[in-house]
Amino acid sequence: MELTNENVLGKIISEFGEENIWEAYSPDGIMTFQTNRETIHALIKYLRDDEELNINFLTTLCGIHFPDLKDKELCVMYQLHSMRHNYRIRIKVFFPIADPVMPTMTDLYAAANWMERETFDFYGVQFTGHPNLTRILNIEEMEYHPMLKQYPLEDQTREDKIDTYFGR
Repeated sequence: MELTNENVLGKIISEFGEENIWEAYSPDGIMTFQTNRETIHALIKYLRDDEELNINFLTTLCGIHFPDLKDKELCVMYQLHSMRHNYRIRIKVFFPIADPVMPTMTDLYAAANWMERETFDFYGVQFTGHPNLTRILNIEEMEYHPMLKQYPLEDQTREDKIDTYFGR
C-alpha cells in the first residue's frame, strides 16, 4: 500500500471508526486530524505497530492553549513520522482546561518522557502513567504554568512606553 493521506486516513478510520477520527485535513501536505483521549494511546500504538504503516518515530509531542475555545482550551499535539516511507502525520486531542489529563506515551516511545514533562511544566497537562512527571525547565515551587495565556502580552504598569513609538 502506498502511504498517501487518503489511504492512511481510510485505514485509520476503518480501524477506529468515524466517531473517533474527525476534522481531517492536510495543511502543508501533512495529514492532520483530531481524536479523543480515550483513543489516542491505542491509535499511536496502532500507527507504530502496523506493518504497512510503520509510523514509528515520535517527532513532536507538545501542548497548545486556546483560551477562547470553550471546553477545548487545551490541546496536545502529536507529530509522527514513518522513516521507511518518509510519511508524516499530525494528531490533535482537545480537552477542557478544568480536566487537563492525558494518557502517557512513555510506554510506546522513550522520547515522550521529556516531551510530556515539558508539556506538564508549561501547560499543566497531567499524563497518567508517566514514570516521573515533574517540572523539567521551571522550578518545582512554581504555582503556575507559564505558557497558559492568562496574562497580557505587555506589562501594563510600564510608564516608559509611548504608543506612537510602536505604531499605535
